[in-house]
Amino acid sequence: MNRLSLLGIALVATVAGCGAKVKYIPGTKVPYSESNESVLKAVEDYRLAVERGDAEALMLMAHKQYWEDSGTPSGSDDYGYDGLRNVLETRLSKATDIRYTLRYVAVAQQCKALQPQCRATVDVLIDASFTISNVQGKPSRPDKRDQNQLLMEWDGKRWQFISGM
Repeated sequence: MNRLSLLGIALVATVAGCGAKVKYIPGTKVPYSESNESVLKAVEDYRLAVERGDAEALMLMAHKQYWEDSGTPSGSDDYGYDGLRNVLETRLSKATDIRYTLRYVAVAQQCKALQPQCRATVDVLIDASFTISNVQGKPSRPDKRDQNQLLMEWDGKRWQFISGM
């Protein structure tokens, strides 16, 4: 076989490889895998619990080692599992008409298959609004947009949140 024929075969193989379709989880740009689908289902359950204002359901989703550093240099606003309960019970109970949407940007997992202690990160864009009374006691409806990274761990049966809630 001459060099020109080999070059032609390589070109055809390259073009054919580029045409391969990547399957995504519906409504996202996250590549489909059973593991990615399961972690996004857990995050979707979280999203729905936030919209319902269901602090107890959210606490059941949190890992006992939950830790939130709040993204600030000072450690004064960091909290663990018990602090999460306090935040959810005090702040979430004051909000009504919660709208909490997430756009799933990326999922990265450290394991190829689901096994205990496998961790995953989920990068999300948040678009939310809720009604809360302002300092004068009048209803206020702020809009919040942010990006966040959720850290989760598979316990052998379900995904639990390590941080980011």
